[in-house]
Amino acid sequence: MMHAQVVVVGAGPGGYSAAFLAAGRGLATVLIDADPAPGGVCLHRGCIPSKALLHAARVISESAAAAQMGIQFAPPRIDLDQLRAWKEQVVTRLTSGLAQQCQLRGVTRIPGQARLLGSNQLEIAREGEAPLRISADHIILATGSRPAPLPGIRELPPGVMDSTDALALETIPASLLVVGAGNIGLELGSAYAVLGARVRVVEAANGILPGADRDLIRPLATRLNSLLDALILQARVVSLAAIPNGVRVEVMEASGQVTCHEVEKVLIATGRTPASDIPGLEQTRVTLDERGAIQVDAAMRTADPAILAIGDVTGGAMLAHKASAQARVAVATLAGEDPPAHAPVLPAVTYTDPEVAWAGLTETAARAQGIAVRALRFPWAASGRAHTLERTEGVTKWICDPVTGRILGVGICGVGAGELLAEGVLAMEQGLTLQELAHCVHPHPTLSETLMEAAEIFSGQCVHFHAPVRRRPGE
Repeated sequence: MMHAQVVVVGAGPGGYSAAFLAAGRGLATVLIDADPAPGGVCLHRGCIPSKALLHAARVISESAAAAQMGIQFAPPRIDLDQLRAWKEQVVTRLTSGLAQQCQLRGVTRIPGQARLLGSNQLEIAREGEAPLRISADHIILATGSRPAPLPGIRELPPGVMDSTDALALETIPASLLVVGAGNIGLELGSAYAVLGARVRVVEAANGILPGADRDLIRPLATRLNSLLDALILQARVVSLAAIPNGVRVEVMEASGQVTCHEVEKVLIATGRTPASDIPGLEQTRVTLDERGAIQVDAAMRTADPAILAIGDVTGGAMLAHKASAQARVAVATLAGEDPPAHAPVLPAVTYTDPEVAWAGLTETAARAQGIAVRALRFPWAASGRAHTLERTEGVTKWICDPVTGRILGVGICGVGAGELLAEGVLAMEQGLTLQELAHCVHPHPTLSETLMEAAEIFSGQCVHFHAPVRRRPGE
């Protein structure tokens, strides 16, 4: 039996952040994960390998687009083995760096499967070694999430993949049907399309990326319409069956008509579900909600005084940066500090081409909640930098209080939107108005100027895009 002040179960962005921060506060910390190297789903089977794959697809797309500039490239020849090896090298470099950080910070890392024996004890099953028991003053559960099953389908035939399978990049199928037009489905579907697959996407909702404002996704939708074989909305998969060399998919469309699609592979991308089936959890006082997520308060405490939980396993938005932010709150709680006075502004990015990024209040949500807002849009067709990049399809958008100009939300669709979004997040965290942001001089020519110029629309002082000033009654 060994003892630690803090044991973290799960070594994804939330888990390793919690372990590093706890060790930094002088707490004896143990980090446990089933993977042999730290990083969790995000690093091994999610965020990082998918972005590597998307970058490779982007290189192919940009080389083709260069023809309009007078630069001709030969059609790309894809060495799939080398592409897969490069992707794995990216992952290995990062996991090795995290393992080194564990050593530098004094975190004891134990690969293995954790079982809770109670509120303060765990047993670790280790490959080729005897089980190890650990007692702990506190346990932080950061077990993440897993791909959600396809509703109504009990058995999956060969040829059906989840996101983990798709990122293994074993082959580029001639044809692929993607179920789900959220982040995962659109990112992987568009990447496979650029790599040569004929891709169809089926989505139950009446639009792609249901959480984003509709005007933000229009540039992406235009791009997808030219990239994909088909984008079928308000439809659901009702059956999957194996056929020679593929899968037969029956799809019920909005009209009630059932159409059949025969494809080589199917990718299920209908979201993720909390990985809360932690062995021995029933030996604690931890409670789950109706969706299977661990219930926590603002300080990341569960119903068990000795146990905290962070990240995807707590439900809500399943984002790596949310897990990392919650890790900071959890460790501060262990140190006796109060939780933050307000929830942080949480950014979201879909890494398609173009990217879609947003944070704070959306116009769609404001209308649904009856909140009076003003939406200001700056089209990238008015951006000099966007023209030099031949990427004028984008748009930058602010949501603000119509009277004071206080920033309530930000949205961007365009190349590099995820990199631009942080300025809007900072503005909201600091309670800035659009007048104050417009006063900040931005370098020219850059895409960051679109944030400034969209802000200038509020007072009618935008130089590169004419938008008449809205006067309030009596002015």
